[in-house]
Amino acid sequence: KYIIGDRVFGKYKNIPFIGTVGNDRQLNEIDGPQISIHTDLPIKIDDKYYSVIIVKHRDVKRLTEY
Repeated sequence: KYIIGDRVFGKYKNIPFIGTVGNDRQLNEIDGPQISIHTDLPIKIDDKYYSVIIVKHRDVKRLTEY
């Protein structure tokens, strides 16, 4: 559904983000398809910073205009 380099936006644990698709994958049938996102700005959760996150397809949308 997404190609490496596509710009997307969404929410990760109720924190909004904008980033670039790194990989669109499906490891198994239980977890379903997942996308790795390289965020433009790091996300801070519990005193840790994340610049690469893994989300479900339902949590992101393609960024068409910024």
